[in-house]
Amino acid sequence: MMKVGKIFREKITKTLRDGVEKQENVFLINFSNTSSSSICTLRKMLQQKKAKVFLSRNSLARVALKGTALAPVTEAIEGQTLFVWTNADPVDISKILIKFAEKNENFAIRGGVVSSQLLRKEDVKRLSDLPAKEVLLAQLLGTLQSPMTRLARTLNGKTVELLSILKQISEKRGGN
Repeated sequence: MMKVGKIFREKITKTLRDGVEKQENVFLINFSNTSSSSICTLRKMLQQKKAKVFLSRNSLARVALKGTALAPVTEAIEGQTLFVWTNADPVDISKILIKFAEKNENFAIRGGVVSSQLLRKEDVKRLSDLPAKEVLLAQLLGTLQSPMTRLARTLNGKTVELLSILKQISEKRGGN
């Protein structure tokens, strides 16, 4: 017969491992001396972006993350550990986390995994500096449309010039 504590620890480690392995984007955060109301505010902001937040003890996090993409980051964790995982746009999530970290000095982003790529703290900061996915797609579309638009204007301009010349010739010869 298994003890309740062992069952509880196994359930937490399974939840952590599943969250990290089944989600496309995962962020690892350490915090200490942070009020529960501010953590609840962060949780609500992240839930609006379809991200899930999971709080874990460091020892259980280290056990659960052995052999995963986040294993190298777990060595530096201290204090309380917060996991954020989502399949949504990682840029939006990183922006929320960076803003929150700037307001709370005891809140440290340790790293994450985005599309199976390990990110360090600095990489998460650079990720938050990127524009949102929709903005990048709009910029790409504008870049792709630009040469075609210029070509259409050029061809249209030449057509207008040709029509103008034909009209002038017609007027010289006494036509309408």
